[in-house]
Amino acid sequence: MATHRKADDHSGLKLRAAQRALELVEPGMTLGLGSGSTATLWIKLLGERVRDQGLAIRAIASSEDSERLGRSYGIPFVNFEEHRSLDLTVDGADEIAPKLALIKGGGGKLLREKIVASASKRFVIVADESKQVEKLGRFPLPVEVIPMAAPLVSDSLRKLGFTPTIRVNRDRTRYVTDEGNLILDCSGLLIENPESRYDRLHHRGSGTWPLPEHGRPGSDCG
Repeated sequence: MATHRKADDHSGLKLRAAQRALELVEPGMTLGLGSGSTATLWIKLLGERVRDQGLAIRAIASSEDSERLGRSYGIPFVNFEEHRSLDLTVDGADEIAPKLALIKGGGGKLLREKIVASASKRFVIVADESKQVEKLGRFPLPVEVIPMAAPLVSDSLRKLGFTPTIRVNRDRTRYVTDEGNLILDCSGLLIENPESRYDRLHHRGSGTWPLPEHGRPGSDCG
């Protein structure tokens, strides 16, 4: 019984976070739709507003799954040829450390998540208290890499102290991102200084992100 109560409380926290993010949406906005369980709740709530109340918005999604869900509610989608910037993006996180250092990309959508976030005037993370940690790294750090570079990037990550493992599906086939890339899940290292670690990792497509600054990523993990 206690386990069910805890699960219900967790679901309630996710829902409240998604509802709070919905309050930030205004008619006429172009929105970035993120990924993850709480962001998915937000997309559903947003979709209900579009379907049932005629909320006029446009969207660009950070994953094919998020776009598919949004379209099921009638959310209209555009692309960066039509709109170079987004008014607001709402996304989730896998870990949140002090000073809003984040690990994202656990769902394997990190490259598109970063592109959408970087085009956003305002970038909002929705998450409940279960994602809070003292130091990043208990959740494996995801690094997206083109297949031919996987051995080289793996070697570089080992030199930084990580233990990289190519992500696989339940049937043991390699997980492939929406862009046809692989994911290296990097474990074995708590991240003491996220800012310096980000500087060394970001060019390899890691899931460590900078703190949003002036509406776009600019200083550490997320």
